[in-house]
Amino acid sequence: MDYSFEISAMNNGFKSVCGVDEAGRGPLAGPVYAAAVILPAGTEIEGLNDSKKLSEKKREELFDIINSVALSISVGVATETEIDKINILNATFLAMKRAVEGLEIPADYAIIDGNRAPSLKIPTETVVKGDGKVMSVAAASIIAKVSRDRFMLKMAEEYPEYQFEKHKGYGTRLHYEMIEKYGISPIHRKSFLKKIIGEANG
Repeated sequence: MDYSFEISAMNNGFKSVCGVDEAGRGPLAGPVYAAAVILPAGTEIEGLNDSKKLSEKKREELFDIINSVALSISVGVATETEIDKINILNATFLAMKRAVEGLEIPADYAIIDGNRAPSLKIPTETVVKGDGKVMSVAAASIIAKVSRDRFMLKMAEEYPEYQFEKHKGYGTRLHYEMIEKYGISPIHRKSFLKKIIGEANG
């Protein structure tokens, strides 16, 4: 994990390099989140890693550190309605686009986690498993994950029967049991639950 990808882009003439990652592609409920983060040149944040490899406590700690050192941070969201309408891949790209375009300091280059990139107005570079290699992408993965988890905790208060605080909308056994018991909520992704919806209507 280092800042070499960003330095390489800067050596090619780019001045404002952002890392981009998403959280929440897989869950059965809630929006997909993306974050774009611009860190000061050469930033090293101790303990920074792919958000999935960190405990919730560590993610929360790093979330605050990233917010204190980053030059600019933006979070983009695509709702469950948008996911159902345009599919999860396109919704993820939409959230990423909104995150990049929402930066207060405009980025002129984006490093994106994965092997496919959304259509942006600036040059992009994809890095497979970038959230474990690229400092600004790892930072974006934590911002996106913590932001989404906090949203799902609010949804847990609104729809307590689904116990979102325990699974954050992911397809755990408990979550499927709650869906079978209470049906689907307004924040469930209908396109992810076609079989269950079909059985309920059958």
